[in-house]
Parts: sequence; C-alpha cells; structure tokens
Amino acid sequence: MRLNHQTTGPDDAPVVLLASSLGTDHTMWAPQADALSRTHKVIAFDHRGHGASDAPPGPYTIDDLGNDVLELLDATQTEQASYVGISLGGAVGLWLAQNAPDRFHRFALLCPPVNPAANAQTWIDRAAQVRKDGTQAITEATLGRWFLPEYAEAHADEVETIRGQLLNTSDEGYAACCEALSTLDLTPKLADITAPTLIVTAEQDASVPPETVIPLASTIPGAHLEILENAAHLVTYSHPERINSLLLTHLT
Repeated sequence: MRLNHQTTGPDDAPVVLLASSLGTDHTMWAPQADALSRTHKVIAFDHRGHGASDAPPGPYTIDDLGNDVLELLDATQTEQASYVGISLGGAVGLWLAQNAPDRFHRFALLCPPVNPAANAQTWIDRAAQVRKDGTQAITEATLGRWFLPEYAEAHADEVETIRGQLLNTSDEGYAACCEALSTLDLTPKLADITAPTLIVTAEQDASVPPETVIPLASTIPGAHLEILENAAHLVTYSHPERINSLLLTHLT
C-alpha cells in the first residue's frame, strides 16, 4: 500500500509520524509542522483512501490501517519513530502501541476513538450515505462537530481549508474507513501499552466525547492526560499553541 507523505525537518533528527483524522489529509498538520520540524524529522502522511494515497475498495480494517504505517516506516527506512495521531489517526496509534511496540518511542493521541464499534450502526450508515451521495453529504455536519461556532465564525479561512479536504476525500476511502471504525474495539489490550503516552481530549468534543477518552489515562500505564477547555474535536487548529507545547514537551 502506497501512503502519500511529506517529510520536513533535519534528516538526522528523531522521526515523528503525523496521522490525520477521518476525511482530511496530511496538510491538516500545518499548524504543527513548522514547530515540530525544528527538532524532528516529520513524516506527515495520508491514510489509505485519503489525500493522494492509494484508495483500494473497502471495507478496511484497523489492521489494514496500522500495517500501512509499518510499511511506511520500512519504505522510509525508519527503524523507530514517535507517533502523533488525531481522531482516526489516534485510533491507529493505539493499535500500533499494542501491536508494534518495538517500532515506536512515544505516542501522542489526540481525541482518539477507542471503541467506536459500540455505535457500529452509525458508522455503517455513514459509509452507505457517503457511497451514495459523496462526502459532501456529511461535510457540514462534520464541521459543526469539529469546531465551536465562535471559532468557526472568527476563523473562516481555516474552516474552509478543512471543508476542502473533506470534500476532496475519496468517497470509497472515507466509507471504507468508516467500516474500519464500525468493527473497532481497542479496549482489551490498553493495559499492555508500554510506550510513554500523551492523551488529549476536548471538553466539548461531540465527535469523540471526553468521557470516552479520559479513562485511557488510568488504563494505559503511565499515560498523561490533558483536557482542553472551550475546545471541540479539531484541537490542532483551534488550540495550536497549546497542542504544539504539549507535543514538544512530550516528544523531547
């Protein structure tokens, strides 16, 4: 599987992977890329079915998405890396922490869905809707969950950037990733995670409610939890300075 990716920062610096949310591509990390690339070799990538990555027919599984990342490490000749993921990217990070601990130093997981299979029908229905009507059918509702109204009003350009990414995502790729989420339950092996892990949740996140994320801090050994106030799902955009500070502290 060929994952499109962009590399910035010094070649001899520690590597960090950036994994984006459902319906976006690697450019969503623009608020973080410059800050992280001063101290790290940053590899920001598109999940399968997203951006310029290959989009094979679905359904996909979390094993598919996780193994794609391991193949990316091999393709870039990266023995070990740290990993930052938001939303879908956070779920993939949890899978990697459980299934490939020898390839990763640290994890920073932002608003990660842990057990979306508990609402399996929601994801199955969304996959069917997108296959029928395209990602435009879910874009406005998604933006409403990802940004608080006051942020959206004051930052119209940023919201438009994310709207464009949602609209440009492959319908099949988006739907197939919804199907991966519909079967995903990462709770059984959370206590086996050994890598230092930062967990971030947003107080007003309607996509991945904080009450589903906060328990990770007591389940993953040694995990550090940060709860952002006055924030919805896409914290990388709404709170870039806070996120950048947390990431730099955790990764260095």
